[in-house]
Amino acid sequence: MTEVSARERETAAEGAVVSIGSHLKNHLRDYGMLLALVVIMAFFQVVTDGTLMRPVNLTNLVLQNSYIVIMALGMLLVIVAGHIDLSVGSVVGFVGAVAAVMLVQYELPPLVVIPACLILGMLIGAAQGYWIAYWRIPSFIVTLAGMLVFRGLTLWVLQGQSVGPFPRSFQGLSTGFVPDLFGVGRPNVTAILLGAATAAILVFMAVRNRRRHMKYGIEDEPFVFFAAKNGLIAAAIVFLSYMLATYRGFPNVLITMAVLTAAYTFLTNSTTVGRRIYALGGNEKAAKLSGIPTERLTFLTFANMGMLAALAGLIFAARLNTATPKAGVAFELDVIAAVFIGGASMSGGVGKIVGAVVGAFIMGVMNNGMSILGIGIDYQQVIKGLVLLAAVIFDVYNKNKST
Repeated sequence: MTEVSARERETAAEGAVVSIGSHLKNHLRDYGMLLALVVIMAFFQVVTDGTLMRPVNLTNLVLQNSYIVIMALGMLLVIVAGHIDLSVGSVVGFVGAVAAVMLVQYELPPLVVIPACLILGMLIGAAQGYWIAYWRIPSFIVTLAGMLVFRGLTLWVLQGQSVGPFPRSFQGLSTGFVPDLFGVGRPNVTAILLGAATAAILVFMAVRNRRRHMKYGIEDEPFVFFAAKNGLIAAAIVFLSYMLATYRGFPNVLITMAVLTAAYTFLTNSTTVGRRIYALGGNEKAAKLSGIPTERLTFLTFANMGMLAALAGLIFAARLNTATPKAGVAFELDVIAAVFIGGASMSGGVGKIVGAVVGAFIMGVMNNGMSILGIGIDYQQVIKGLVLLAAVIFDVYNKNKST
């Protein structure tokens, strides 16, 4: 009896090791990106003598990368669907220019300007999506043309000059902060409570989803990884919330990013539309034969991308307090790089919202850390290019290995 029990325990232990090993192998990209972000932040925290994690710099990090994160959410859907959008940077500049003219020259209120610009961005995305979805013109060509067209329109709208400043109510879109409802000031108690509540909600939802998956026998994540991952995420959220609370609390754009990230995570994970977008990118012919309206989905992904690019344009203009002809230059490169670094596949059908956000912050932390160290823009571009190349090579290697 003892011998049988010992054998059973040994077999169970071997099975657990195999399970952990196979889980790591199957989710190497997911854990690798989170680990890379932690390592990069720890590295720059050390080499900058603690400057990276100071509350004021963390706030700047959020403000500097908010528009990249927002556009990465839409770009992920575009890339998952098997396409690409090179025009987002030019759309950012164009929408910012239109908003500036409406605010400064026509003196329209922000409550009119913001919805109008979001609708304008959606129409721009829909116009490009129409040619891509229904005329089968490659997205690379259509959006490359859009990049040139809207860059030229930006120069025309602004007449080659900067336009600003803007009303304080519009600036609050980017530079405003959530007030402390308890009136304490520093630390911002509201920010601490919001961070703790967010961490608790994420842990609760993770536990509920795990129980639901285990009920149907589809949960393959070992409990050790589940507990460690969610514990670290909750601790990181609470810690960052406290750090931000010691400065001015949560920036408005952080709330915007959090809400959009949650909404698009729900869209991709828990809705029919989200699953169909992944099916479209995985195999368009099979998706079409199964009854999925592939043209309409492609059209909607580009309309959505245009709306998010418009929102990013408004936030960027509000942060600078002026619209310039050079606004949005090369933004598309950072956005696409963030999505690929976050685990999206070049061939479509693969990618996660959280991965795109992590990829955006990896790029942001690298930019911020290298700027603190005084590294020139030339070396920064080289390093970011090599990181992007390494991420794509890693994706191709994993795909070839699995096949």
